[in-house]
Amino acid sequence: MQKKHFIIAVVLSISLAASLFSMSMLWGKNEAFLYLNANLGLVADKVFEYSSYLAEGWIWIPYFIVLVGLYKKDTAFILMNFLVSTLLTQFAKNYIFDTAKRPMASGLDATQIHTVPGVEIHSLNSFPSGHTATAFTLFLLTTYLFPNKYALSIGIVYALVCAYSRVYLAQHFPLDLAGGIFVALLTLPISIFIREKLKKTVLRKA
Repeated sequence: MQKKHFIIAVVLSISLAASLFSMSMLWGKNEAFLYLNANLGLVADKVFEYSSYLAEGWIWIPYFIVLVGLYKKDTAFILMNFLVSTLLTQFAKNYIFDTAKRPMASGLDATQIHTVPGVEIHSLNSFPSGHTATAFTLFLLTTYLFPNKYALSIGIVYALVCAYSRVYLAQHFPLDLAGGIFVALLTLPISIFIREKLKKTVLRKA
């Protein structure tokens, strides 16, 4: 089946989001965070500091250039995924969960929290994790456009490392990561729905 690898990507994403949510509910949000925030050493500090940059908003620019320029993929569809993911994340952060505090501002003992020197720690707009939403949106979009084992294997490693970096850098709770993955899972079907609606509108006018 052509879309087998895409379906696997969706199942993996759902499973991870469910695991992070269950972990947070069963252990408690703070305990789940402290467990995953454990200090793994100087090498890990640098790896996760720099990998976190790979899920910032600017990453869409080279992604767009490569897919549209080299592979001639659907320009409007890629832009649509970027816009839907951004709007869902920012609306949730600023209007639904606008009081959600990040780990350092949540009342946790700061001495228990592992931080990386030089990384600015944020305090507000914790849920959902925007970096995680970006990483998993790119993962799912890529496996949708390129349903093969290479996109799946490289994409899941990229998404996992970027998402985990947000907890390791003390920027988000595991629950926030689950929210970011959920945003990604919503983004693609919404974008597909909009694309199909636009196609039908164009055909009716033709």
